[in-house]
Amino acid sequence: MQKPVYDILNTVNSPKDIKRLGSWQLKMLASQIRQKILETVSKNGGHLGSPLGAVELMLAVHYVYNAPYDKIVIDTGHQSYPHKLITGRRENFHTLRQYKGVCGFCNIFESEYDVFGAGHASTAISAALGIAKARDYQNKKHNVVAIVGDGAITAGLAFEGLNNLGASKTDMLVILNDNRMSISPNVGAISDYLNRIVLRQGYFKLRKKTRSLLEKIPGIGLEEVDKVFKMQERLRTITSEGVFFESLGFQYFGPIDGHNVDDIILALRNVKHLKGPVLLHVKTEKGKGYAFAEKDIDKFHGMSPFDPVNGQKYVTATRLTYTDAFANALIRIAEDDKRIVAITAAMKSGTGLNKFEKHFPERTIDVGIAEQHAVTFAAGLAISGMKPVCAIYSTFLQRAYDQIVHDVCLQNLGVIFALDRAGLVGDDGPTHNGPFDIAYFRAIPNITIMVPKDENELQHMLYTATLLKGPCALRYPRGNGIGVGLDSEFRKLEIGKGEVLKEGKDLLIIGIGPILYDAIDVVQELKCSAAIINARFAKPLDEELILRYAKKFKRIITLEEAAIKGGFGSAVLELLNKSGIKSNVKTIGIPDDFIEHGKPDIQKKLAGIDKESIRKAIQEILGKK
Repeated sequence: MQKPVYDILNTVNSPKDIKRLGSWQLKMLASQIRQKILETVSKNGGHLGSPLGAVELMLAVHYVYNAPYDKIVIDTGHQSYPHKLITGRRENFHTLRQYKGVCGFCNIFESEYDVFGAGHASTAISAALGIAKARDYQNKKHNVVAIVGDGAITAGLAFEGLNNLGASKTDMLVILNDNRMSISPNVGAISDYLNRIVLRQGYFKLRKKTRSLLEKIPGIGLEEVDKVFKMQERLRTITSEGVFFESLGFQYFGPIDGHNVDDIILALRNVKHLKGPVLLHVKTEKGKGYAFAEKDIDKFHGMSPFDPVNGQKYVTATRLTYTDAFANALIRIAEDDKRIVAITAAMKSGTGLNKFEKHFPERTIDVGIAEQHAVTFAAGLAISGMKPVCAIYSTFLQRAYDQIVHDVCLQNLGVIFALDRAGLVGDDGPTHNGPFDIAYFRAIPNITIMVPKDENELQHMLYTATLLKGPCALRYPRGNGIGVGLDSEFRKLEIGKGEVLKEGKDLLIIGIGPILYDAIDVVQELKCSAAIINARFAKPLDEELILRYAKKFKRIITLEEAAIKGGFGSAVLELLNKSGIKSNVKTIGIPDDFIEHGKPDIQKKLAGIDKESIRKAIQEILGKK
């Protein structure tokens, strides 16, 4: 009988609506969810491969469990697009990653179905275990499920959570969404056969009944029965990937086809009421249902707006990006300096190291989602005479703060931290913004902090960093550079020395980074006489230059696309205070708040670091309307 075709997705307003659907309707719904994700991401940009691969899994979990009563914790959060579509956000899904729209990650302020915020990877097991323990302390009965995927299982935090969960014997389900980004494929006919038996309807009832019968046989004690069942479990696990998880104290089941919604539902129903830690291994295909994403997993992990017909990004920029300027410079430097080793944490394309890898594959190391390991590994390289460059997003390097302090800076090792996406990042929002690096690096002895005003200065700073004996942080923003020409030869910059960009008499502007170009434009528009200093270094400051000019001016503005608290402006204020200089100082930077997602110009306006904010600050400090 031919099934009627109709729009099922538009009838789904909560998980309760999918529980009434039959098998063929769930499959049709999965197809419509994929189409909706593709349609939205192609217009707005966003993550694509991961949510496309998790559609059936999310449907099955909501089909079997009763959210929000049951707690479903999703890791990594960009897998959650299908989850969002069936938990009341379908009508607003077209606003994905837009200002005031649907967040691109799990967000506890957006929906009661988003149990735990997740922009960074590998937090789900630890968070879910905390939620499960709280349930037990409060004598509640709901289920807790952690969905882990997209390589998140490779991070140390995930293993710490697994270790604690296995030892605690807490009732909780971990679903490993294995999309070829984590555990290697399982092989073997025996393994497949045994796992099919395990997940068959009635397996657990049969197992319980068999145990009961064995216990009633005269002469057979509980100890002998336990040995029989332990042997059965060992036979299954030694032929599967489950031996690792079983050794941690989990009951392991799988792997099963993560795109067969019937199989996943069957498996979930069978493991739902098991006691203790349970791990269900589900195999999925990243980018499922969209041929271009299936073929190029890395490219379609996250996309700017693109044409869904051919999978090509829309060409909107001609200027060199800061990421490309960094990668190009690093390639040129590495050609002459054999000590250079480039390290990243699962972000080769995002940091530009995919370009570096084409020239130096043996000197390109991707450690996976393991920023802590990346930094200590770099320290080991540095102490042995190499020159490691850790190219890691500013927001992700936060995860390795102790390693930066203890393993690198305390030993004064020559590790270069290339902080991509420093400042505000736009549509990814607060989980991916990188405003805190200047503040958290400034507190650490021995480190040099460089902030280029443009892509040309970036290449000179990178070259300079490779000549230092101690640690160095080089921060630069996401997106296009200013469009300045690049010098053909690298130039070594004097550490802690800034430059005067413009002379003036009415006020002094001291800043770091590309925001200085906005200040130059505003000063020209207002036709005011302002001296402008590019400090270049947030640490050490060019004290001589800053104090020499500060003594001439009673009105001073500091500029940075970074957190005001403890940032560059704070460093200038500390210097002025120490020197006894009393001036009217305005600090412009990112306020003590988390800036929500939106286009970069919106974010800058919200943070008060856009041109209009600079204009108002100048007018106020000069006493003009």
